[in-house]
Amino acid sequence: MLDPRGVISVTQDHYLALDVLIMLLIIVPTGIFIVWAMRHYRRDGGRGRHDARWDHSYALEALVWGIPILTVGVLSYYSVKAIYAVNPYHPTIMARATHAKGPLDIDVISTDWQWVFIYPQQGIATVNRLVIPKGVPVHFRLTSATVVNDFYIPQLVGMIDVMPAMRVRQTLLASRTGTYEGYSANFSGAGFSWMNFETQAVSRSAFRAWVARVQGAPTHLSYTAFDQVAQPTINIHGRVAYFSQVQPGLFRHVVAQTAAGKTYPTPMAMTENMTRYLKAQARRDAHNRD
Repeated sequence: MLDPRGVISVTQDHYLALDVLIMLLIIVPTGIFIVWAMRHYRRDGGRGRHDARWDHSYALEALVWGIPILTVGVLSYYSVKAIYAVNPYHPTIMARATHAKGPLDIDVISTDWQWVFIYPQQGIATVNRLVIPKGVPVHFRLTSATVVNDFYIPQLVGMIDVMPAMRVRQTLLASRTGTYEGYSANFSGAGFSWMNFETQAVSRSAFRAWVARVQGAPTHLSYTAFDQVAQPTINIHGRVAYFSQVQPGLFRHVVAQTAAGKTYPTPMAMTENMTRYLKAQARRDAHNRD
């Protein structure tokens, strides 16, 4: 969060710093005044004078009420500006960002416990790896095939709920190339700890080359193939999958199927004996590598 690399995350960091600074302007003087009052009016050795007839001060009344009211007003002003600046549906900060091309559309589907990224314009899909071009706005449509998850890439964009049978939106723009960690920020069961994905921001030429490589992958992502991908999977080794063709309308199909009650039950071994399940999966992975 404190090392932002995207337009949205930089804006969030800016308003976070403003909020902290404004609050410190109250907390620090208040702390200093408390220490001064304790020393000045202490019973032994204090220099404060007791006035038994004092009962009210308009100056103190204005100070006690005026500063909080002013602070709340200033914080409210910047909060409203921040909300509109990073609004996932229409972020005003993106209008000031310079870019030579139109946006890149990506559909995101969360499962138990992986992330599926579909690139409709390129006709490809990936599992647990997000690759985006630097300096190009990315528009996400997000849904969940299971339970509520939170899509979160701290260095690029804030978190947003990804909900089953619903479609939400998010927007980001990476201002620097690099590899960033993305993950779910909402506990969702046995494989939650491994529900992360690698986000790579690359140059536009590198992105085109990557798309060309993925378009040569031998596997396709149809409705039937997605049902296999969406089965509960604890991906402890961060395995990545690529699909060169995606059945049209897959995202809408998942939303409709989830709304109709489709579920992917979790095997009992994943919930009642996690240690045995993970050891068995590790043995299978080692066997496959051999």
